[in-house]
Amino acid sequence: MKALKEIWDYRNMVFNLVKRDLRGRYKGSILGFLWTFLNPLLQLVVYTLVFSVIMRAGIDKYYIFLFVALVPWIFFSTSLQGGASSILNQKSLVSKIYFPREVLPIAHVLTCFVNMLLTFIVIFIALLFARIPLNPLAILCLPPVMLVELLLCMGMALLASAITVYLRDFEYILGILVMAWQFLTPVMYSMEMVPEQLHPIFLVNPMTPVIQAYRDILYYARLPELFTLTHAFLLGILVLIAGGWIFSRLKKHFAEEL
Repeated sequence: MKALKEIWDYRNMVFNLVKRDLRGRYKGSILGFLWTFLNPLLQLVVYTLVFSVIMRAGIDKYYIFLFVALVPWIFFSTSLQGGASSILNQKSLVSKIYFPREVLPIAHVLTCFVNMLLTFIVIFIALLFARIPLNPLAILCLPPVMLVELLLCMGMALLASAITVYLRDFEYILGILVMAWQFLTPVMYSMEMVPEQLHPIFLVNPMTPVIQAYRDILYYARLPELFTLTHAFLLGILVLIAGGWIFSRLKKHFAEEL
């Protein structure tokens, strides 16, 4: 509770870091903030070509099936990979000024979260274009699912950023892990395509119930199963607590390691 109060006291710093990151992320590029939308759209084109045209997944309106899961996945992967280096990238600040070190990975995750929210504008336009009906009751479940993923991303970013300070190679290892993680998460395929004996392994993956919930709400236009929501919430809280606890133990010597 003391740590949470301290982070809350520095909420203006978090807000200013998020605002700075959003302004400076694409500074100097020709398309600028449009890359927020172009990046997931370009990935969507590639994956749709591979899994719908070449490998023939046989899923109706596959580009929508993929898009509603790909955008949340991009939020998770960018939060994790960018969050891992959030302390290292601000080492001069960490070495000179006191503030809760948790502020840095949290600010990075919130920046990625804002980008995801903006990209959801494109998702809803795509849903209207594809004539997929929206279920108002299901849409009401969308904010809680987003909140669960936000908590999960914060926990993972806290854990990854703390480890990276002590093990610099982890930042590069993480790139490989995230790539493998994506293929072990039902982003490009459905859980029905996974052999039943492997389901327990997939359910250990905290992103599996999150992706399933997004897809239930936006693609199938139905309420997510209570088990899916509860599972996602419990895993999100567990990862956040574990990440926060490990971060609090390791942050004491950040200045020395940097």
